[in-house]
Amino acid sequence: MEKVIFEYHSQPTSYVPAADPAAVNKHIPAEFLGAEEVTLPQTCEQDVIRHFTALSKLNYSVDNGFYPLGSCTMKYNPKVNETVADFDGLAGIHPYSPEECVQGALKIIYELESFLKEVSGFSGMTLQPAAGAHGEITGILLIKAYHQKNQPEQKRNVILVPDTAHGTNPATAALAGYQVRQVKSDNQGDIDLEDLQQNLGLDVAALMLTNPNTLGLFEKNILEISHLVHKNGALLYGDGANFNALLGLVKPAELGFDVMHFNLHKTFSTPHGGGGPGAGAVGTSKDLIPFLPVPQVIKKGKNYFWEYRQANSIGKVRSFYGNFLIAVRAYAYFLALGAEGIAKVGRQAVLNANYLMHKLAKFYPVPYHRTCMHEFVMTPHQAWSVSTLDIAKRIIDYGFHPPTIYFPLIVHEAMMIEPTETETKETMDTFIQALEQLAAEAVQNPELLKKAPLTSPVGRIDEARAGRQLILKYEKGRDTLLT
Repeated sequence: MEKVIFEYHSQPTSYVPAADPAAVNKHIPAEFLGAEEVTLPQTCEQDVIRHFTALSKLNYSVDNGFYPLGSCTMKYNPKVNETVADFDGLAGIHPYSPEECVQGALKIIYELESFLKEVSGFSGMTLQPAAGAHGEITGILLIKAYHQKNQPEQKRNVILVPDTAHGTNPATAALAGYQVRQVKSDNQGDIDLEDLQQNLGLDVAALMLTNPNTLGLFEKNILEISHLVHKNGALLYGDGANFNALLGLVKPAELGFDVMHFNLHKTFSTPHGGGGPGAGAVGTSKDLIPFLPVPQVIKKGKNYFWEYRQANSIGKVRSFYGNFLIAVRAYAYFLALGAEGIAKVGRQAVLNANYLMHKLAKFYPVPYHRTCMHEFVMTPHQAWSVSTLDIAKRIIDYGFHPPTIYFPLIVHEAMMIEPTETETKETMDTFIQALEQLAAEAVQNPELLKKAPLTSPVGRIDEARAGRQLILKYEKGRDTLLT
């Protein structure tokens, strides 16, 4: 197991000098030193490099293994996207540059919005939101502005959220000042239409709906749902986190959605995870265009301009114009695949998920056993004495990142798996074999699973305690988070 840097005590016997703590401390202002001097490791340069290189090899990413996180769409990120985003003319431009100096950048924004409109069917678009949840709050603020403009006398202060929703949905609605009312699912995993009708009233501003939902299922009654919501005078918000499954298959606007956010860092293959950066573009119906954030890119003749004149706009939701280089990566993805390639994405994602579900259903119960979209949910057998957490930890020993666990909440001991369209059949077959072997272990040697992972640099962490008792500095011998 790799030592921490403070545990190295190399003597400066090589031609690469070690750090001199006393010399370093002389250059640190006294108010920053505290009561004790800063103790730096007495380590030579090459040992430092080798130490951190060894640590980097412990990282797990989609570049070195399968990442089946359900609802996260951890697809492989083509490196051509990174090359394009690193062009000097894009990475080096300043947001205060005059319009005539950044025509290429404005063209990218304009054309990417056009591409997103084409695949979604929406009439309006903004790239300004900085992440998926930020796109959610932007979309809900658009809905609020719409109702305040068109129904000022009607107090619509409730947002309906299904019990299968992403956790950000109720949080977003509450942050926007709405009351949240839950809508139940039926025994098929769809929205319960009767419960929806009972919850609809003149106080409802919108229904926030993920389609496909977090069970990986397409809402069979989506057109009826849309009709009921609109008949009530409310709007239908689409959580676009699972839009990857719909590419080339159906356009959300044609299903009745009025507004939807896109996770450019998920569906359109830009780096995902590590806290950002992301991009939560928002598409809208024609009726919501007047409320979109400013500025908007417009085209006059062959030139592009920023347009700020929009009297009913909700204003800016992000400094400058959003995470531009994430938009560049998505633009490169569109251009590389073309219309034909984009049309195949959803089909392949759905095919891969159904292949995995069909194979794994032989060993793990699937609570909603119908054709899934891009992901599916399974559970351990009730007769097993191991938990979903045990299975997730054990799969690490087989060289895979664990799937999403304990979500959605309506499925007890849930494991949600999403292969995406970028994984090969060979990779999925290896994953299936690992889970088959793990199922056998759950019966024959459950204690093994309860001790897992056994091959990782660190054993099983007390995750709840780690979240509540943060250890942000090194203390020799302190390993209390290990079970």
